[in-house]
Amino acid sequence: MDDELNTRLKPLRERIDAIDAQLIALLNQRAAVALEVGEVKKHFNAPVFRPEREQQVIARLQDMSDGPLAGEHISAIWREIMAASRALEKTIKAAYLGPVGTYSEQAMHEYFGQSIEGLPCPSIDEVFRSVEAGAAEFGVVPVENSTEGAVSRTLDLLLQTQLTIGGELALPIHHNLLTLNGGLTGVTRVCAHAQALAQCQRWLATNAPHLERQAVSSNAEAARMAAEDPTVAAIAGDRAATHYGLQVAYALIQDDPHNRTRFVMIGKERTGVSGYDQTSLIISVANEPGALFKLLEPLARHSVSMTRFESRPARVGTWEYYFYVDVEGHRDEPAVAAALTELGQKAAFLKILGSYPRAR
Repeated sequence: MDDELNTRLKPLRERIDAIDAQLIALLNQRAAVALEVGEVKKHFNAPVFRPEREQQVIARLQDMSDGPLAGEHISAIWREIMAASRALEKTIKAAYLGPVGTYSEQAMHEYFGQSIEGLPCPSIDEVFRSVEAGAAEFGVVPVENSTEGAVSRTLDLLLQTQLTIGGELALPIHHNLLTLNGGLTGVTRVCAHAQALAQCQRWLATNAPHLERQAVSSNAEAARMAAEDPTVAAIAGDRAATHYGLQVAYALIQDDPHNRTRFVMIGKERTGVSGYDQTSLIISVANEPGALFKLLEPLARHSVSMTRFESRPARVGTWEYYFYVDVEGHRDEPAVAAALTELGQKAAFLKILGSYPRAR
């Protein structure tokens, strides 16, 4: 059986080895050209990372492919290829909500690739501060969850900052209940970020109602605590389990099997047109009848679709609100530019947070 198997596999493996040799030669050729691109960018003081260009490259290759690789496979492969090429030009640093093992860290690597230096921060505020101060070129922050809604602190900081949104990623969230020994014997409390506790509340009420629930700064912090204290269980993902040496007591305990968190990438550079973009903005209106309808009317007239509308108290005055709006298209595209010009004339306040490639 083994001899027959090896006989049939041998020529196929030899073909794969030959193809791999061609691939490594071509990848090195590509890297050499990327280094030349880097020299040109240095001459013009252009940024190393251009998310719109990388989006265009991936989309073009997905359209070219006849399979069997699926679009998401091509995206994952080329994101790493481009990340390695970027690293040859310059090591890029991105700040994220730490410690190591958080979903924010996972989002950072899925968006930028593995060839990036991460800067774990103790809070979302510190992520913004690190990028503003130049300690990192980019920041990765959660902005909304499909189960629990908007991340309020991120919205508040987007209102205050001079940074711009340059990209987004929708990350599937798979929560596990983690302990030192893989069971619940001796465990008295479960720790996690407040949103993670909320996302698993039905499962906890049914399967572990005796456990005290304690909110902490992040799921990775909960994992760190569980690694040091056998009476603590943590809600966290696979990355945290591996990093902190924990066992999975129960897997996939989130109440919504399609639970996802949307992350945005913040930085100082404006992102160009990719052809598959959206624009995020904050607006407020005068306190008068029909003001919001009148304000949003230019979007409909210029055929600009609104994909998100979120309200937040302004914290000044009485019953005044900021509205967080996402629209399809880039701010430099004619229809969007015209609509934004009219919005600026009618709004009591308008802030464009950024135009960037939409998550596919």
